[in-house]
Amino acid sequence: MLRVCRWLVVLLTVGLVIDTGVVSAQDEEQSVFGTLTYTDPETNDRVPVEGGLITVEGVGSAPSEADGSFRIGLPEPGEYVVSIDPEGLPEGVFLDDPDRAVLTVNVQEGGNQIVLFRLTVLDEADRGSTSGGITGRRVAQLTAEGLKQGLYLAMAAIGLSMIFGTTGLTNFAHAELVTFGMLGTYFFNFYGLAGVIGFLAPLPPPFGDGMNLVFAAVFGMLAGGTLGWAINRFIFRGARRSGVSLLAQMLMTIGLSILLRYIFLYVFRGGPRTFGQFTAQRAVKIGPIELTPKDMIAMSLAIIILILVGVFLQLTRTGKAMRAVSDNRELAESTGINVERVISTVWVSGAALAALGGTFFGLTQIRWDFGFRNLLLLFAAVVLGGLGTAYGALLGALIVGLAINLSTIVIDAELKNMVALLVMVVILLVRPQGILGRPERIG
Repeated sequence: MLRVCRWLVVLLTVGLVIDTGVVSAQDEEQSVFGTLTYTDPETNDRVPVEGGLITVEGVGSAPSEADGSFRIGLPEPGEYVVSIDPEGLPEGVFLDDPDRAVLTVNVQEGGNQIVLFRLTVLDEADRGSTSGGITGRRVAQLTAEGLKQGLYLAMAAIGLSMIFGTTGLTNFAHAELVTFGMLGTYFFNFYGLAGVIGFLAPLPPPFGDGMNLVFAAVFGMLAGGTLGWAINRFIFRGARRSGVSLLAQMLMTIGLSILLRYIFLYVFRGGPRTFGQFTAQRAVKIGPIELTPKDMIAMSLAIIILILVGVFLQLTRTGKAMRAVSDNRELAESTGINVERVISTVWVSGAALAALGGTFFGLTQIRWDFGFRNLLLLFAAVVLGGLGTAYGALLGALIVGLAINLSTIVIDAELKNMVALLVMVVILLVRPQGILGRPERIG
């Protein structure tokens, strides 16, 4: 199994460096397109919006047709900024999220990229939400968004907390494992196994062409776990055996983070991208909130996975060994537990969870620097819940997700990440060991 893992990480790394020319370019013109509609609250029917003005920066503008559809041709592939004029919408119709009046899309050569502006009808009581007012509907929607972000963040934070618990290492490169899972899934989604093993190119999908996103996510998770195993096996296991201090190892993770980040930039380039499937879906209204089908499925899967992780830690022999090593490494080793094997398992499982969390985050947008942008949130979740405890990381991630989303009711969205750090500081002043952490005596 370890031999297979070694070859998988080598093959994936080589495959990521292969030029994206594996996919032949199409000759047809690129474009962005979509349909402007809203749901009539009385009949629950979809109503098209005619005359909504859509603008592509540097290209031009076009109004929506009678059926609400619009399409704007693009001169070349690349990154484009697409916006809608809120003033041109019918009376009583507003953008569901005013911050998404301007969107950035990445258009492939010969590709037609869908752009979705979610519209809604608001009554007098709810119109304050379009300008940031406090309403029951807006609070419910932001709570759902916060739970979604918290669940995805928890999948990454648990691995980081487990690595700290078993090794004492603060791993700053863990956020890049999230990005690696996101990019690995994108790679398999578009190029399939042929991107890694070239002679499979003549075969049908998923071998010779891009595979469905579900299968790509599985391969991305396996690739993330394999990278986690390789990092521990070839870097940190030797460091532990050589007696390298934890401070020096922490500095090594910072260097590794920078190295991985710029490998991603070199291979992936700087523009944002999206998966080949489920890129734009219409939201489904559930009471006062609206969620897309992909978000509902991803949140459900995240809950199931987190429950399974809890069951694994509580009931399985390996999970109990992980908790024993995290609690007292020397005592666990004296009882016959193979500590190095446990640490290797923690790295593999933690990295796989981080990679899968990255895939869920990538359902919105894929960026080469996603991990770096969210590194502080990741550490805030772990520290808030209590260093070294998986359940604390889960609780801390949910609190962080809720705090940063609900805070946009009263502050600008660009400042929302600051709230997570403020919440962490306040809770640590009251409970320095974190919510579920254990107090330790020093001296």
